[in-house]
Amino acid sequence: MSIVQNKKAFHDFFIEEKYEAGLVLEGWEVKAIRAGRVQLKEAYVTVKDGALYLLGAHISPLATASTHIHPDATRTRKLLLHANEIDKLAGKVQRAGFTLMPLDMHYKSGRIKLEIGLAKGKKQHDKRATERERDAKREVAQAMKKERR
Repeated sequence: MSIVQNKKAFHDFFIEEKYEAGLVLEGWEVKAIRAGRVQLKEAYVTVKDGALYLLGAHISPLATASTHIHPDATRTRKLLLHANEIDKLAGKVQRAGFTLMPLDMHYKSGRIKLEIGLAKGKKQHDKRATERERDAKREVAQAMKKERR
């Protein structure tokens, strides 16, 4: 079940491959995510010292969070993947000009997971072509719907 999706990533990038990663979260962050107070729009993933980190994801703390902690809404969060997957992604990011984008945060077996995508940037003309294709599909679907009536 999806919690939040990063629609901007699909608009601005071609997604080549997708991976599912775990997140290292604090208790207040889990509560806030379950309440739907998370935003991935300007988030991205970096590789540092052989590990992946999520930067720029905004998790708004709940007002009922504990009084003895000082939550940081945009702190850097570590992602959990197998070492061979991290090595593969790090190589592609360094050599091939790819970037890592968070695509979707969802639940899996009671845990919060993050789907990350190996992405390549779109140019302006690519964005226009994608939009034209989407409009054409929508028009065809509407014509088919009218025909059935």
